[in-house]
Amino acid sequence: MTKYAFAFDAARCTGCKTCNLACKDYHDLSPEVTFRRVYEYAGGGFVRDEKGCLTNNVWTTYVSMNCNHCENPACVEVCPTGAMHRDDQGFVSVDHDRCVGCKYCEMACPYNVPSYDAELGQMRKCDGCSERVAAGETPICVDACPLYALDFGTEEEMRKKHGDGVWLAPLPSPDYTKPTTIMSAAKNSRPGGTHEGTLANPKEVR
Repeated sequence: MTKYAFAFDAARCTGCKTCNLACKDYHDLSPEVTFRRVYEYAGGGFVRDEKGCLTNNVWTTYVSMNCNHCENPACVEVCPTGAMHRDDQGFVSVDHDRCVGCKYCEMACPYNVPSYDAELGQMRKCDGCSERVAAGETPICVDACPLYALDFGTEEEMRKKHGDGVWLAPLPSPDYTKPTTIMSAAKNSRPGGTHEGTLANPKEVR
């Protein structure tokens, strides 16, 4: 049984959102449905010294995130029909023969991953581009990233290459669901679960 994982390097990410656009195009998603989000997280400000001079410590970081395909997925726990499930490859996906569109998974997920598709009347989410992976290809978001901020492979390969990683703000703590995504920090990254900055693009990611 081979389990896969995504990796994200914040030091390489410029927030260009190519991953988001490639995903939407490949999966033919409507504006209301998003599988990969790019969070813009900013903080700091201006400081006036005793002479009245202003200096700044403004910072911005980016976090590109799709479904984290958690080891303990909250969406799977609350799904009343078993439509939301985690397969042998570690991907959490939706069985559309079972989904009734109740949105319980959307409410339970701490990372706001499942999206309601009003046209289908069902939930949709990233499934790791499982069809591409089965064909020996990488997920479309990884393929599209111009600066190689995203990586994908077996969980063993990703941990050997990227280590255990860290968890990044503005995402909430990983303690409950145990995400499999491996993240690496940029210079100004803040730890996940902390609130030192603010989300600069809430309408894009919620």
